[in-house]
Amino acid sequence: MYASFKSIGAYVPPKKLTNQDFEKMVDTTDEWIKQRTGIEVRYIASEEQSTSDLAYEAAKIAIERSGLKHSEIDAIVCATITPDFLCMPSTACVIADKLGISHITAFDISAACSGFVYAMNIAKAFVESGIKKNVLIIGAEKMSSIVDYSDRTTSILFGDGAGAAVIGTSDKKEESIIDLHTSSDGAYQDFLITPGCGSKNPCSQKVLDEGMHYLKMKGNETFKLAVNTLTRDVKNILEKNSMTSDDIDFFIPHQANFRIIDAVARKLNFPQEKVVLTVAKYGNTSAASIPMAINDWYESGKLKTGDLMLLDTFGGGLTWGSAIVHFNQK
Repeated sequence: MYASFKSIGAYVPPKKLTNQDFEKMVDTTDEWIKQRTGIEVRYIASEEQSTSDLAYEAAKIAIERSGLKHSEIDAIVCATITPDFLCMPSTACVIADKLGISHITAFDISAACSGFVYAMNIAKAFVESGIKKNVLIIGAEKMSSIVDYSDRTTSILFGDGAGAAVIGTSDKKEESIIDLHTSSDGAYQDFLITPGCGSKNPCSQKVLDEGMHYLKMKGNETFKLAVNTLTRDVKNILEKNSMTSDDIDFFIPHQANFRIIDAVARKLNFPQEKVVLTVAKYGNTSAASIPMAINDWYESGKLKTGDLMLLDTFGGGLTWGSAIVHFNQK
């Protein structure tokens, strides 16, 4: 029995934050942002919306498109760095309750932008071991809750959103998740970090005054490492499976920065028509980035059942991962 990517769904909150809006907030310009990142628009959740609210909307769509009943979902794995609550309950438990699903396995994982691929790895193991039959995986982020909007180096990059998929079973290899690779290196933990409000720097007035509860990033160092790591990881997974870029229908990388995506795609010889780009529309939505991009391509009519996707991601931890996956939504 193989694990199979059965459906995709996504949700984008209604409030739009454009580059022109940022021109009024920090010392930047629309042209500078587009040249450096490729981002034009990002969407921001309302004050009333939490990460679980975004995830719930995406999950409903994914379950409906899978053809399953809510009661047939037997596990939920939510990838997020912006959980509803700092410690507990997990956002996955809250999502399960909102979906009306109880008495199932539900937990969060923290792998930053690599979270969705990490969650898929867990789901694949659950399904192919026979432990679970239908696993709902979600990447959901309210990045606006940890972004300092007075910091022009980070605030322009991030948006809010959620994407979800159902990983189920198939007896056909041509409908399966062919391979997955995930990895990490904690030696670079300070490249992308929210230093405050954990056990190392518990919440205090000092932590708040120093803005340690906001995301911090070493941009230039992260850029260089991301390009090299993503390129190497994709080469490894393709070689392991005796494939080349010609065998892949769509290359769907983490949507962090157009320059990173373009550099990696060129190094890997992916033609422009095979590279999925949504960074201009949504910005970097961390763990939600890849499922939102898959959903965007599906809803545009470009991604069809049977297509072979190559996913590639890199995030705080540092973490990274890649996956070769058949899209199997009927």
